[in-house]
Amino acid sequence: MKKIIRFSKTFLACAIASVVLIGAGLAGYILKGGFNLGVDFQAGLIQEVQFAPPALRLTYNGAGNASISFDRNTLYIVISGSGVEGKTHAFPYAEYTTVGSMMSALSGVNGIGVSAATSSDVQTSLFVQSAAGNPQLSAEPFVVHYLPLNAALISIEQVRESLSSLGEVSVQVLGRSEERRFMIRMEDSGMEGGAPAEAIITALETSPDLNAGIDGVAVTSSNYVGSRFSKALSHQAAILMALTLLLILAYASIRFKPQYAIGAVLAIVHDALIMVAFITWTRMEFNTTTIAAILTILGYSINDTIVIFDRIRESRRLYPEDSFVDALDRSITETLGRTVITTVTTMLAVVSLYIFTTGSMKDFALALLIGMTSGVYSTIFIACGFVNFWDITAKKNEKKRKGAVAATA
Repeated sequence: MKKIIRFSKTFLACAIASVVLIGAGLAGYILKGGFNLGVDFQAGLIQEVQFAPPALRLTYNGAGNASISFDRNTLYIVISGSGVEGKTHAFPYAEYTTVGSMMSALSGVNGIGVSAATSSDVQTSLFVQSAAGNPQLSAEPFVVHYLPLNAALISIEQVRESLSSLGEVSVQVLGRSEERRFMIRMEDSGMEGGAPAEAIITALETSPDLNAGIDGVAVTSSNYVGSRFSKALSHQAAILMALTLLLILAYASIRFKPQYAIGAVLAIVHDALIMVAFITWTRMEFNTTTIAAILTILGYSINDTIVIFDRIRESRRLYPEDSFVDALDRSITETLGRTVITTVTTMLAVVSLYIFTTGSMKDFALALLIGMTSGVYSTIFIACGFVNFWDITAKKNEKKRKGAVAATA
């Protein structure tokens, strides 16, 4: 017969340790002024940039308005406005293969001024989209960027160091490293208009470490998150967490007895608070990715808890002569192998994410590692510990009730 491990003997000590850890987390939350919120939950700028030198500079001084747009294979010039016959000029890269041939074609559009910023032999297939939407051309030169072949790689640490003078700035790598694309998030510190965006581009272009040069950074996307939206997102995240707990409580109540449902909810609340403590003390950025990690952990934890509760119910049926605490220890012992194997195999994938990724994905993987460890712990020592405490309390109350009845009789 397999030896039964007496987990029940450590229930009280583990409960005290959890209270201390959660208390430390809440204290850290107060002392450190809350979470290190990402731009998702506060007003700020989200900008996607690509380090790409200039290829062409375009101006327009004709009638009406001229806008420029890109796709993977073609550059478009759209002429529109009152008193002007609307027309779209398409310049496929397959037909105009070099910067020189593209310049000659663009010069044929009335009102367009074009000058080369690189060698005329550069391939137009290397052009990158340098702005979201369809920007208007004017007397101010609009820069068309390109990504050189075998361009020097730029690390996320170099970008962060270049932006360190701007305060709290979050940087994330986008796509493959050879594409040199990054997402930059900057908290609104009171600057108005385009000042934050201009400050970011200036810092990147003038950094001696990056060696980007003037017009060497293409802005592929720029979005500003207003304070109203960030508050709404915070409220939605809180509602989502509350609904998750209520649904789990309802599910566990239907499938098991109420004490099991309460134990399961206590376990996942414990996991959430442990995550809060970890995020607070490490100052990990709290954003939508962090919310996704917490919800993932809650699902992982409740799954493990349900498996053990099912085994407890089965043990009570197969070994009716056992006391409840014996059935509890037997069930945890019998499912321990499954718990360890499932957790370790899942952690292998998460560790790979942590090692081979950067930015928010690395934080996501780290949060999952901490959460999965907490999930296994809470399933065994918090959820089962509460069910055991409920059983002991119920028996004491029943004994007192019988004693009172006997005394009355």
